[in-house]
Amino acid sequence: MNSLIPLMVIIPITCALFLNLIHERDRTIKALSVIIALALPIIPLFASYGTHYFGGYAPLIQNGTIATGLPAFITGSALNIFHPAITYVFGSAQKLFIFIVGIVALFSIFLSLYEVKRPSGVYGYLLFMLAASITALILTDDIFNLYVFFEIAALAQVGIILVSKVKGSYETALKYMILGSIASPLMLLGIAFLLGVTGNVNITDIVYAIKHGMVDPKSPVLLMACGLITFGWLYGSGLPPFHSIKSAVYSKALPNGAALLQAFSVVMFVALGVIIIRIFGYLPFSKVFIIGISLLAMVLGITMALNQTDFKRIIAYLAVGELGYIGIGLGLGTAMGITAGLFQAVNELVITAFLFIGFGTILYKTRESDIRKLGGMMVQSPKTALLVMIAGFAMAGVPPLNVFQSKLMLCQAAVDAGLPELGIIMILLSIVTFMTFMRAFYAIYMRSKPEGLEIKNEKIPRVTLLAMVVFLIICLTLGLFPGLATNSLHGLAMSLA
Repeated sequence: MNSLIPLMVIIPITCALFLNLIHERDRTIKALSVIIALALPIIPLFASYGTHYFGGYAPLIQNGTIATGLPAFITGSALNIFHPAITYVFGSAQKLFIFIVGIVALFSIFLSLYEVKRPSGVYGYLLFMLAASITALILTDDIFNLYVFFEIAALAQVGIILVSKVKGSYETALKYMILGSIASPLMLLGIAFLLGVTGNVNITDIVYAIKHGMVDPKSPVLLMACGLITFGWLYGSGLPPFHSIKSAVYSKALPNGAALLQAFSVVMFVALGVIIIRIFGYLPFSKVFIIGISLLAMVLGITMALNQTDFKRIIAYLAVGELGYIGIGLGLGTAMGITAGLFQAVNELVITAFLFIGFGTILYKTRESDIRKLGGMMVQSPKTALLVMIAGFAMAGVPPLNVFQSKLMLCQAAVDAGLPELGIIMILLSIVTFMTFMRAFYAIYMRSKPEGLEIKNEKIPRVTLLAMVVFLIICLTLGLFPGLATNSLHGLAMSLA
């Protein structure tokens, strides 16, 4: 077992608890937060690929000491290969996702420290807890453990909204909690049905039980579990019918918090989407449903973004719509399609953080988010304007940036799968995304400054510009050398196809 695998989750949780205890000591908060935030993207780079077992031991087939002396009806059955412990799996795909999430969390935490005069230990606690939960979602091969961190992340998200103290944040947090109080128990009930039918919560064991005839794949209980877990997937990811509340969650958080909130949505979409494919992929309607709900999310996200006047809601709805491209790749079910979908997810983590932080500089300078009351910011912040424009180009899939490569792969995968119509739809929606972004960009940066708009003379913090430059470098690197990502993701895609 590699000790660095559990530390990816344990370290940020421990840091979060300390920050909550010492929330009155500003220097200690900054020092501890900086050190641990820097460790988040570094640890996965040094960790070796492998498996870690929490609270138990490896399967009997891998553990000769325990297996010796056991009766043959145990060692000769499926019990010999089942996982009696909470299992964390760390491979090349997990490494890439955790590294990118670590970068997003790093700058979310840095901005929370240096964009304010006095850092909040409580806010840092929430950010680190959310980062730890996202990492656990990526690593875990235990569906109940995934649910536990899903719940922790949900509470952390509500806390981030409340602590942000944005107008209307309390109402949004309450709505999100009420919806969560319905969706989360239903998801837990689905997991309970899986446990009742298969006797396992380990995902690999559940898949084995279904594929080897130990469970009737057409069991009504199993189909009910599929429906309930899918409902939880829609809620956690912010897919329709939860797209409106999810976009509100992003818009009522501070920009640095919104970047990490969107990272949770992307990872939740991928983690639970992969689980649904692994466990219920044999159902003929599963992949069709994923494609259908993804298309609906894309259309609704872009359509509702067109009707917004608050740039935070515009970016929030576009972020929800972009999740649909990930779903198209997963729903195609081919190795190329899944690789492209996972690549799009990696790109989405970077681009949405780039945009939230970039547009957050407008709030920093003006305290205004209504594009009807904004203008002339190109003169005030030309460097920031250029970076934001490039981020918008990346989201729309303009070459040579990273999203161009993932969306091109998605179109090629759709054609190879005999569904060229999906490729055409994705191209058209990307064009509309570009137009929607440029509408907001023109209103904020290129239009004349309104008479009543007050702009602070304070300079944008250097750490904010550094974050945007780092995200730009990642966008260019993955755009020019997509193999850096796709080679890491191909193994996972092959196992799902």
